[in-house]
Amino acid sequence: MRIGIDYTAAARQGAGIGRYTRELIAALLTMDSSHRYVLFAATGGLDPQSWRREAERLRACGARFRSVPLSDEWMARLWHRLRLPVPVELVTGRLDVFYSPDFVLPPTRRATRTLLTVHDFSFIHCPEAFVPSLRRYLERVVPRSIGRADLVLADSAYTRRDIISLLGVPPARVQVLYSGVAPRFCPQPRPGERERLRTRYGVDVEDRPYVLSVGTLQPRKNYVRLIRAFATLEPGTRLLIAGGRGWLYRDILTEAERHADRVGILGFVDDADLPALYRHAALFVFPSLYEGFGLPVLEAMACGVPVVCSNASSLPEVAGEAALLVDPHDSDGLARAMARALEDADMRRGMIERGLEQAARFTWERAAGQLERAFDVVWNG
Repeated sequence: MRIGIDYTAAARQGAGIGRYTRELIAALLTMDSSHRYVLFAATGGLDPQSWRREAERLRACGARFRSVPLSDEWMARLWHRLRLPVPVELVTGRLDVFYSPDFVLPPTRRATRTLLTVHDFSFIHCPEAFVPSLRRYLERVVPRSIGRADLVLADSAYTRRDIISLLGVPPARVQVLYSGVAPRFCPQPRPGERERLRTRYGVDVEDRPYVLSVGTLQPRKNYVRLIRAFATLEPGTRLLIAGGRGWLYRDILTEAERHADRVGILGFVDDADLPALYRHAALFVFPSLYEGFGLPVLEAMACGVPVVCSNASSLPEVAGEAALLVDPHDSDGLARAMARALEDADMRRGMIERGLEQAARFTWERAAGQLERAFDVVWNG
């Protein structure tokens, strides 16, 4: 089977869907398979040398690579705003199946079967957390792509229910494909990682304990409420937020500046440094208002860190019995949960043990196996 995969998010995004795509496709390419993979990406504006190295790595794994010298924004304008019927096969060559891991499908030829991953419906559940133009775009394009797809993959059972109930998609056309946790997220420290955190991010793990949260700076992550709740705790710990600037983040930066002695915004943290940042945290907190999955929760657990997270959307499904769950709108409840998780040594030990067990249930190898089976389902109709 000749399978095309949209690799644009992996090429252009350091976190979120970009990391999801890199991890999933890397695991897929390690599997013994008779399938032939053609990876497509819009690479306009990217550094040619770094992207050339990535293309060479993909080819070494047995995949073919095709690119278009346009940005992802231009491709979206042409395919989804202007709706030009230019099939992706003009770039990839003939395909049996095309897979998009990032919400939307490009035009394809009629004979090509299609597979689509939908991560969440945050633009419907939390419209106030989006720039209006982006929200309007997603409201038009995502349902249209779901309607075209032969099979839709959802990040969680929660998202699957949303796809079925909000858009009326037949249940047989929607499957759950859970994300995984990479082996580098583990409790064992690596040589030199403390020095690396100190020199690259100004994090001195021997200075004072820190509470960590990870995710792009945007309203849905609920960082303003987290900062205010953390500020009520006894002094002695810091709150560190790792994540690049997304959108509508000014209130987050303003609130952090009010508590600059205890709150630090680290910015984007490289994938290679994330495990160390998790490992040395006293507590991981994820108070998001809405998530389609919530991978940082599992990554923190895999690193042996107790977790406090929101009880909203898919997060109870992901965290299982291993985390303290709180109402993300309850600042006092969030503060109490953080204080308990920091101070109760017996509870911390139990949370760490259960967290390691919970995280071990999610692997990229398992996810890649599900994806390969989904290709067969799509092809066989």
